[in-house]
Amino acid sequence: MSVTAPKSLPIRVVLPTYNEADNLEEIAAAVLAEAPAGTGLLVVDDASPDGTGELADRLATGDDRIDVLHRDVKEGLGPAYVAGFRRALAGGAERIVQMDADLSHDPADVPRLVAATMEGGGGADLALGSRYVAGGGVGDWGRGRQAISRWGSIYARAWLGLGVYDLTGGFKCFRREVLEAIRIETVSALGYAFQIETTYRAARAGFRVVEVPIVFRDRRVGESKMSRAIVAEAAWRVPLMRLRGTRWG
Repeated sequence: MSVTAPKSLPIRVVLPTYNEADNLEEIAAAVLAEAPAGTGLLVVDDASPDGTGELADRLATGDDRIDVLHRDVKEGLGPAYVAGFRRALAGGAERIVQMDADLSHDPADVPRLVAATMEGGGGADLALGSRYVAGGGVGDWGRGRQAISRWGSIYARAWLGLGVYDLTGGFKCFRREVLEAIRIETVSALGYAFQIETTYRAARAGFRVVEVPIVFRDRRVGESKMSRAIVAEAAWRVPLMRLRGTRWG
């Protein structure tokens, strides 16, 4: 794992990657073009065999707004985000954005999420890019994939008693205080469950959560990381979150 000092920028976009060499250059350029001034990009690569990590290093050499965190093994999305969040916090970031590297999240929406956490722009502590509120939507997905996503959010809402409509989405902007308070290092979930648990912990800790409508697009290049195991993990972890309540660790 990389041990170089994290770069200090007030807004950090954390981008986990595994075999995203075909998408990385385009998403990195788009994020940095669209994001507010003072935004840096942190690529967290889990030893991609397709050369994503090496490409990230080359991009970082040419642009000091890009930082790369290399992890030795593929452990899943949740652990990659935890590592990225901790590095962003160590670098002094005040706003931490998470998004997918496959262009399913529109980089043009990054400023809207960041603005929602600013005074005068909404003042949220956690802004969620939401597919399931007015103005949001999903394109290019089959009925089966849409059903799984919607069912996951409905299931989690019912168990956890949250008024959030899109609990399984992975496009978010956190104030640093949220990630510090919810003890992000103790979140061990991987896929959908990671997204649900971070939002649940934030709400339980009293932070203000808002949903910002987005339109989600399916990846154009590469293979989806979704699996039955990820869906099954969410199914058993959600009741456990309710039972644990605020007893994290």
